[in-house]
Amino acid sequence: MSDVIKLLPDSVANQIAAGEVIQRPASVIKELVENAIDAHATNIQIILKDAGRTLIQIIDNGCGMSDTDARLAFERHSTSKIRSAEDLFSLRTMGFRGEALASIAAIAQLELRTRRAEDELGTKIVINGSKCESQEPDMCPKGSNFQIKNLFYNVPARRKFLKSNQVELSNIIKEFEKLALVNNNVDFTLLHNGAVMYKLQGGSFLQRITNLLGRSIEGNLIPVNIDTSIVKISGYIGKPSAARKRNYLQYLFVNERYMRHPYFHKAILSSYSQLIPDDEQPNYFLRFDVDPESIDVNIHPTKTEIKFENEMPIWQILSAGVKEALGRFSETPSIEFDVEDAPEIPAYTPNTSVARPEINVDKSYNPFVQGSRSQHAVTTNWDELYKNFEKKKSSALQDITDNSSIDIPELPVDDDTNVRNVFDNEVHQQSVYIQLKGKYILASITSGLMIIDQHRAHVRVLFDQYMSKMEGTSLSSQTVLFPEVLHLTNSQNVVLNEIMPDLELMGFTLASLGGNDWSINSIPAGFDTLSHVTDTLIQVIDSVENGGESIKTKVHEHIALNVARSAALPYGRTLNQEEMDKLVADLLRLPEPNYTPDGKNVINTITFEQISKLF
Repeated sequence: MSDVIKLLPDSVANQIAAGEVIQRPASVIKELVENAIDAHATNIQIILKDAGRTLIQIIDNGCGMSDTDARLAFERHSTSKIRSAEDLFSLRTMGFRGEALASIAAIAQLELRTRRAEDELGTKIVINGSKCESQEPDMCPKGSNFQIKNLFYNVPARRKFLKSNQVELSNIIKEFEKLALVNNNVDFTLLHNGAVMYKLQGGSFLQRITNLLGRSIEGNLIPVNIDTSIVKISGYIGKPSAARKRNYLQYLFVNERYMRHPYFHKAILSSYSQLIPDDEQPNYFLRFDVDPESIDVNIHPTKTEIKFENEMPIWQILSAGVKEALGRFSETPSIEFDVEDAPEIPAYTPNTSVARPEINVDKSYNPFVQGSRSQHAVTTNWDELYKNFEKKKSSALQDITDNSSIDIPELPVDDDTNVRNVFDNEVHQQSVYIQLKGKYILASITSGLMIIDQHRAHVRVLFDQYMSKMEGTSLSSQTVLFPEVLHLTNSQNVVLNEIMPDLELMGFTLASLGGNDWSINSIPAGFDTLSHVTDTLIQVIDSVENGGESIKTKVHEHIALNVARSAALPYGRTLNQEEMDKLVADLLRLPEPNYTPDGKNVINTITFEQISKLF
């Protein structure tokens, strides 16, 4: 039998590595910008075409590379940051695996022009699919200029899974914000299809936050400054009043590197306990500075998941520090006590005699004697009270007798029979329902008792109606008297522009207010208030960013579901027999009446066996 173990060619190995490191255009930008920062660049330009699908160009003024280094940089596991295994535990730089450039070159057409300050001439390298096609001297500025063209051109399966340009651009903006926030001393420029999206000047951390995310956030931030022998934590947390249900801004950095750390996130949330509602989240921008030997950043290809040696002590330090900052900068209102009609409390005076209070009692008063102190006497007409009681008792008995004749018809249905068949046969002919607590509709069936959640039933009915109307036709809309303002992040704003035609088809009219703010001028008919509209739009945008379905389908489903929720019968609404009959009829005619579009039960049945066990 021949040998079966073979060494992979470098080009194939690099494509496999690219699957871990380079997932989308945003991954390329992250790796190249981090390399530029490690090269001590103070100015970085990012130029994109078609959200990075056609071109990603990164220009920096860093230290540049020699012609030899420039060629070696594209070999696997080549790095300037590690000489021995011990170096892995003392790193303060970003890229060090030595896989990023090799991975990018394996799945794109790449051109690099680079020069060191001490060299008169730089070098130009052209690589296609891991194959170096040329290297020659070049007149170029100090620093490095990477051009990545036609990403995934030789891996069509990977290119096919890229999302639309607007969604990919949204992901690029998210990655850009993380890089720009922590590297606040670096000038950044981001251009897309010739238009300038960002032009940021170096400055303080607070200036970078406000320049990136808007001036309005500055007044809602509280500074944090913690200095211990284990960790130093600096940055800003949001005031409790600025907490959000969505679009919350949460950034953690360690040694100038973005990280995700659910454990530390919980420490921050615990500090806001009893200060914000359970369904809201605070904003925070916190930078950790620790000994590099106490963390391991090498546990994930993208180096965003980081292991800390002293997680428990840092958790306690972080929680205490956030609580202290919240307490120090809390805006506690002054308390004004109501002193009207309050008893006068004399001031304490020493060496003053105190007289015992006297109580005057009318010893002649007898409460059982008619006429004694007539102003307090109570005359009771016992005969009148008895007559009223007998009258009310007779009326109550008559009501019970009258109601005893009500007969709720049983609906013959086997346990395995679809509920719709029951309605089509007999329920509609003798439809009598009981409404319970303004929430449930009850009907007797052969197998037991059918219980329908009236709100969920109406949601199911309205959802199907809206979805059928949205197929090729627009929904009616209603003008808003006082327009609501929709505040979006930069990445969400990009997606909104793409899905705007679908939103207009469904009855939304939005007008730009500049920046990432929009005025909601009209909404689909069926929304009672604007309270759910902003949440609905943000949910749609988030689902478009993260989901795999077509944008049109996802937008239609989210709009239809949220409009249905808003317009559906609320709990507590009293329904008459005709209204209950129509609701149940509409529900049971649907293809899927048993569940809401988001999977919640609409109909439940309690069998006679289950009822019998209760007695």
